[in-house]
Amino acid sequence: MTDIIITVKIFYMFDVKDSDFFDMEDEAFDTIVEDDISFTGSIKMKKPFMIRGKVSGKIDAESDLVIDSNAIVEADINASRVLVRGKVKGNVYGEKLIFVTSTGSLDGDITTQKVVLEPGSEFTGKCTMVKKQAAGK
Repeated sequence: MTDIIITVKIFYMFDVKDSDFFDMEDEAFDTIVEDDISFTGSIKMKKPFMIRGKVSGKIDAESDLVIDSNAIVEADINASRVLVRGKVKGNVYGEKLIFVTSTGSLDGDITTQKVVLEPGSEFTGKCTMVKKQAAGK
């Protein structure tokens, strides 16, 4: 029972300001790395970005980043909001939010204003909560 109550409270807090993050359709993303693509290197982007494939290196985003269910990312990430449904290995800096769903796993340190770890998600690392000005790196 406690997990259900905690989950409801977490979603309520999240829904108030960031619900559009989950409602984004494929068309909302400027670029999607599909599941048949493997990329190694640095990625910089200003518009929403989704990863369904494999990415290694560094990701620097001025907008939202979604790591989809079957995605595998081995990179340090800097983005406005990060939604992890797949696997991430690396440090993640989210200016506003880092959300790891029940299907997601994150192995690395996280720094953000708000963090949500759904029941069933996997997280190994250190979590640092910061005020607005200090979150981006």
